[in-house]
Parts: sequence; structure tokens; C-alpha cells
Amino acid sequence: MQLYPALITEALATVRYPGNGKNLVEAEMVADDIRIDGDTVSFSIIFDKPTDPFMKSVVKAAETAIHTYISPEVKVTVNTASRQPAAPKAAPLLPGVKNIVGVSSGKGGVGKSTVAANLAVALAREGYRVGLLDADIFGPSVPKMFGIEDEQLYIHEVDGRNLIIPIERYGVKVLSIGFLVDKEKAVLWRGSMASNALKQLIAEADWGELDYFLIDMPPGTSDIHLTLVQTLAMTGVVVVTTPQEVALADARKGIAMFMDDKVNVPILGMVENMAWFTPAEHPDERYYIFGREGGVRLASKLGVRLLAQIPLVASIADSGDSGQPIAMTDTLTGHAFAHLAHEVTDAVAERNNSLPPTQKVELKH
Repeated sequence: MQLYPALITEALATVRYPGNGKNLVEAEMVADDIRIDGDTVSFSIIFDKPTDPFMKSVVKAAETAIHTYISPEVKVTVNTASRQPAAPKAAPLLPGVKNIVGVSSGKGGVGKSTVAANLAVALAREGYRVGLLDADIFGPSVPKMFGIEDEQLYIHEVDGRNLIIPIERYGVKVLSIGFLVDKEKAVLWRGSMASNALKQLIAEADWGELDYFLIDMPPGTSDIHLTLVQTLAMTGVVVVTTPQEVALADARKGIAMFMDDKVNVPILGMVENMAWFTPAEHPDERYYIFGREGGVRLASKLGVRLLAQIPLVASIADSGDSGQPIAMTDTLTGHAFAHLAHEVTDAVAERNNSLPPTQKVELKH
């Protein structure tokens, strides 16, 4: 069997491109690169766009035409090219950040922001480079906990871009939605306004190189959560609850949201906050005023790691109110947050070793 280029183009002239009804030769889609080596043929078909919806079917039809009009013995290789170059891949949003960890809760009042702030400080004390974004739109409390409520934000230029400079305190780079609003007034923002403000604090800030970027998320489930998981490829989430049944029920809902197939953000583990009350004058005594080990049981039932049990101690709240997180102190509670930091780093390492790199969530409406 003698093969020659005209034989190939004649066969390809029987294949029509569905987009305009013309055959491949007439539509000038057959490239001038036909190669023949014995009974082996290769050629390229040129499409307008690299994402042409008919690409696969046209390639298959071209192969079939060669086998039908020439011989089924011909070995065919069809390459594809496009007149329009593929769009360049978007640069990663936070290229210098290794791990992005959300701190979430099913309901308010369980100490989520306290846990997020003290976890950030405890990680920084271990020598990690840490950033903390306060994304709790309607109750931003991180500025108070770090004693930076009255700080002014400044901008500087990095590689031709004007970027917000996070405020650094206790070794943690901090930005909060609270810096963008009047702390004396209620925040009355529509969801889109809040989402855009958050995206600005993420994408237009100079976070630099970080080992851990913590996000204090709003309580419950909301548009803000969807904005965050669609904007960032999150390494995982730490869920905070108290032992109370009502808090546990809400924590379960929050965990279900992250584990949903469409979201699929790994749960790094749970923190049972206010696990027991210990009077300052009797440090060895424990009073289970919100119930006993409800978080322990829920973690076991859902098959997630229990990262820590944090006691209810008045000094935790006092430290937060004074702008000096208790994780800075060499106390039993300070040690509890240091333990939490170790557990989180272990959980992140295990997640990174056992699961593929995280991707942004793509939600189709």
C-alpha cells in the first residue's frame, strides 16, 4: 500500500467540522505537517481555540476517515493545535504560604476567635511564620485580642503592586475586617460587599512567606465560608465547639458543610473549648459546667481527631481583653494552647502526606 499526502487530505476532506459545516480541508484545519513513514501517518488538525468543544469528536472522525477511505491497517497519530494560544495559568493567590487553615465553629459564643488568636501565637512561639486573617465579618474581635484596635493600616509597593501591610504583633502578621469598619457601629454589609472586602485583605496584602495562614471564620455556615473556599485552596479546617449539646449539634452541621462533596475541605480536627471550669485558687479541681466530654464523643463518632480540650479559665478572657493572648504565658492554659499548636502541625503534616494538594472549590450554579 502506497501512502502519499494527497491521499490523506482526500480522506480528511470527508470529515466535516460541526461548528461551520465545512470539511477539514475546506476550513483550512489540516496543518501542513503530514508525515508518512511506511504505514504510519501523523498530521495536525488546527482549531480556533484550545478549548474547542468539538476537538475530541473531530479527532476521532479523522482517524475513522483514514481507516475507512485508505486502510484499517494504517497507524494514525492525530495532533491538535490552536490558532489562539491557551490562556496563561493564573498565578497562585498566596504563593509564599505553605498551609492555609480555617478556624470555624457551628455557632457563636464557643470561643472560636480566642482559639484562633492563641493558636496563632502558640505557632509563632514554636518558630513558625504565621499570619492571621480575622474574617469574622459581623464580630471581628482579633484586633482587641492583639491590642491593635487603634492601629492604622499602611500600604507599600511590592513588585509594582500597592499592598496592605499586615500589622505584626507577638510574631503574628494580623489583618482584620475590623480595621475597615467603625468599631462603635454595627456592620451592615450585604454579602457581596463583605466578600469583596475579604478578598481584598487576602489578595491585596503583603503576607509574604508563611508556614501557617490562619483564618478566623464567621460562626455557622454562610456566603463568607463559600467565598473563602472558592478564593483559597484551604489545607484544612479546625472546628471549635463546647461540650454543650446545642453547640455540638451546630458543630456537626459545620463539619458536614466542609465534608460535602462539592466543598471537600479536610477536617484537621476538633477543639473542645470550655471543657471544664477550674478556679484559679484550686487549679487541680474541675467542674464540668457545660457538660462532660461532648466534643470528645462527637470527634470519635465522626472519625475526626480531637486536637485539644481547653479549660474555662477567667484569665483566658482577661488576657484577650487586655490584648495579651494567654498563649504568651507560661501557665497551664498557655501550655494547653502550645499542645494545640503541636497537634495542629501534626494533623497538617498527616493531611499533606496522605491527601493530594488542595484545590480551590469550584461551585457550579
